[in-house]
Amino acid sequence: MKKIMINTCALLLALGIHGHAQQIEPQAAPKVIVTASEKTLHTQWQGKRVAFLGDSMTDPHRVGTTYIYWEYLNELLGIKPFVYGVNGAQWDGIYQQAVKLHKERGTNIDAILIFAGTNDYNRGLPIGKFFSETTKQTNFNGNLVTRKYRTPIMNDSTFCGRINKVMSYLKNNFPQQQIILMTPIHRAFANFSEKNVQPDENYSNGQGLYLDAYIHALKQAASFWAVPLIDLHSISGLFPLANSQVQYFHNAETDRLHPNAVGDYRLAKTIQYQLLTLPSTFVLK
Repeated sequence: MKKIMINTCALLLALGIHGHAQQIEPQAAPKVIVTASEKTLHTQWQGKRVAFLGDSMTDPHRVGTTYIYWEYLNELLGIKPFVYGVNGAQWDGIYQQAVKLHKERGTNIDAILIFAGTNDYNRGLPIGKFFSETTKQTNFNGNLVTRKYRTPIMNDSTFCGRINKVMSYLKNNFPQQQIILMTPIHRAFANFSEKNVQPDENYSNGQGLYLDAYIHALKQAASFWAVPLIDLHSISGLFPLANSQVQYFHNAETDRLHPNAVGDYRLAKTIQYQLLTLPSTFVLK
């Protein structure tokens, strides 16, 4: 009889007050305790004001996690984070975040990190091109010659155009700040609602392109705009398509897209040691 009563109570908990089944979320992964030995304080990054632009993985509302990578970086490096990430943001949204950053802080910032691109891929944004090309005359060794000439394309309708628009704005408005691009991590299946189901990265998007094409474009952008790139897609080790890796993600069944607090810790540790190889700022004192 006691066993029947316990089972009945469990059933009532699983049913809402109106008798409909409710999904019971798995317990969220707790924050990883950062030990003193893994902190690298008293480096070029201690006390530096770092802006973070991005999507849901940067959003301070903590989508899928109880602790975000930049919160860990605050502990690991002693940085002062200023966060502008917005859930669902694509690279046109990154432009809006950059404008907001400048409006709120001017150039009172040391470094800017950008972690975005996965939503552009998922929404099937065309890649486009970084440059248009024509011919122009120029002086070469005292002689007037005709050469091919390229001009950066800046628009909101292609991935390359969006990146150019953002990078041009940042280069012109934050000329002394360290600007760093970070590539998106690998993607696996996610089911957020009936109308928001996202296949894993082994499926192409609506343009017939794989995530790799967008990663490659970001690597090209880093070279074109002379900024460092932290290739989290490659070096973070996070690979949600493998069942052994679900320990790093929010939900094995419905969200292998967002890292949990353990996955964010792994991201932070990767970023930590990449940042230690770079100047934290070029701001003249």
